[in-house]
Amino acid sequence: MAELPVDIKLPANLFAGRTAIVTGASRGVGRATALRLAEAGANVVVNYLKEEEKANNVVALCKEKGRDAVAVQGDVSEWQAAHNLAHAALDKFGRIDLLVLNAGIWEGAPIEEMSEETWNKVINTNLKAAWAMTKACVPAMKRQESGAIVLVSSTAGQRGEANYSNYAASKGGQISFTKALAAELCPKIRVNAVAPGWIETAMVRPVFKDENYRQQVLNSIPLKRMALTDDVALSICFLLSDWSRHITGEILNINGGAVLCG
Repeated sequence: MAELPVDIKLPANLFAGRTAIVTGASRGVGRATALRLAEAGANVVVNYLKEEEKANNVVALCKEKGRDAVAVQGDVSEWQAAHNLAHAALDKFGRIDLLVLNAGIWEGAPIEEMSEETWNKVINTNLKAAWAMTKACVPAMKRQESGAIVLVSSTAGQRGEANYSNYAASKGGQISFTKALAAELCPKIRVNAVAPGWIETAMVRPVFKDENYRQQVLNSIPLKRMALTDDVALSICFLLSDWSRHITGEILNINGGAVLCG
């Protein structure tokens, strides 16, 4: 296995005075991103669907870093829940500066076996939720004349993925949505996306029960390891920060060189 990266500390004032919403923040990439945002000075709204205890743990850890945070339950693929989440952030903190559209699921089947329910579930969770949350949060960003949005897409949206046509379609849709919004919301609001490859998360753990398959995946990655959730979180923070102030409409690949897309 490749050597793991050294820990990186973000400046404590990188997001000082700003409020961030992270969807799907009770675990995985969302959790890692929420904690990094708090470390860098942001107040954080931790959205979750079912795992209240884990979401409350993220809130507690954010507060340990000296920032305020709140957990808000909601299925953000539904417009009313997205609207309520945005207003919970405004009621608590008075503004919305940063939006991380991370909520997502990975559930597939061969196309002839895929049910309408499975198709809709993935498309709604991964793509419709991005629309709903953006629609809910952009008015506040426009009033503030500033904002940054990052979508968590995937290499599957760039090259496709056999037996996961719904997932690939949802992630490809996120990429096009990112570019459309970047053009629409400039110059005051920047919109970018990250496109991770394999990440060490609970969502993909069942796939790697087969150690031989896991090794095949590692061998296909030039950097010889899968991404950590923190690798993705740090990249998201870069795109949200003023370090990327002249970047919008970008799809940032985080895949160890496994997929070389422009």
